[in-house]
Formats: sequence, structure tokens, C-alpha cells
Amino acid sequence: MIDGNMEVASIKHWAEEDRPREKLLNKGTEALSNAELLAILIGSGSRKESAVDLCKRILESVDNSLDVLGRKTVLDYMQFNGIGEAKALTIVAAMELGRRRKLSEVQNVKQIKASCDIFDIMQPILADLEHEEIWAVYMNRANRVLNKRLISSGGLVSSVFDVRIVIRHAILMNATVLALCHNHPSGNAKPSHSDKMITDMLKKACGYFDISFIDHLIVAGNNFYSFSDAGEL
Repeated sequence: MIDGNMEVASIKHWAEEDRPREKLLNKGTEALSNAELLAILIGSGSRKESAVDLCKRILESVDNSLDVLGRKTVLDYMQFNGIGEAKALTIVAAMELGRRRKLSEVQNVKQIKASCDIFDIMQPILADLEHEEIWAVYMNRANRVLNKRLISSGGLVSSVFDVRIVIRHAILMNATVLALCHNHPSGNAKPSHSDKMITDMLKKACGYFDISFIDHLIVAGNNFYSFSDAGEL
């Protein structure tokens, strides 16, 4: 930029090796920063900043966390000068594709050997939610996953969580092993009093039906808390 009143030079005027698209073609995706990858999605910036600078600003607003970025809505992105509805939709769609890719990668994980296996299955589903959801993962005696079911949505309190629903699904699919999993949108994986209370409730109920309750996981972004690992189950 020569003068403060002049428009920022567009990416097409950059040296070819510095342009995100050419850089990707010549050097591969790993050579690009997150801002450069995002810039390829939106295509152009505004009169005051290049696409890369705009994307740097977007990333700085979430402390460069792709997890937080993935939770943004179309309206959130449109708050940035230079991001209209079409660009915002493109970013949201790309983030959703990334989430679905991660989810598809763990669909073939059929046997649960440790708490991290449950986390790998449930993290893509729960990590980006702004509300709490409770899921149950059902297995046979070999800890091979039969199915996973959404039990409740909106909160984790005794008035919302119904142990009978969890047990009924287990009986209907002949599951003899199960794990409970829910998320903490706050990002703090530490269990609450309600978390502990519900864990005890389900453990007792499973005992009546000869069902092995192997874990209760709390997903908080890329972290998790395992009641089994903590010796609390």
C-alpha cells in the first residue's frame, strides 16, 4: 500500500509464490497457514484489506482456534467487513464438511478398548454444540458398538435425564454393555454434582438388568473427562 487512502493491493498483484492458490498448487496444503486456507474459501477481501489479512482478523477474533471458528454461524461471520452472506455460507459449509469427515473416520471404530475410543466416536458430534446433549453408546459383550442414541438435549439434570430411556434402548437392541456421554459447552470437562448423580443412577439401573456400564464421558472441545479413568465408576 503506497498511500493510506489507496486500496490495499489485491492478492492477484502479489508475487506468485505468495498467492494462496498458487502456493497450494505448487507446495501443497501443508505449506499454507490457516488464514491462507480460509482466504482461498472466501476468494477476496475488502477495499481495505486483502483476503488473507481479513482471514487473519477473523482467526484472531477466536484466538486462532479452529474449534471455536467451527461454532460460528453465518450471522457471526457477516459481522466482519468484507464477509457477505455467500462468503459466510462458504466458510460454514467448509467447517461442516470438516466435521463430517472427522466423524466418518471413526465410524469404523467398532470395538471400545479405552475411554479414548468413545471420545473419538462422540467428539465430532458433541464438541461444537452450544447446548448440552446426552448420548448413550451401546455395545455387545465384546465391546463392539451396536449403535449410539441421543437420549436428551438441552441440559443434564434429573428432570431431563430419564434412566428408563437408556435401559429401554439397551434391551431393544440386545446390548449388554453401554457408555454414557455428554458435552460441556463451557469447555470445562470437570464433572458437576448432577453429572455424578446421574452416573450413580445409571450404574444402579444397569446392575438390575445385568448390563455393564463401562464409562461416562464428558466432552469439552478437544478434552474429555472419563469417570472410569478417574476410578469413579
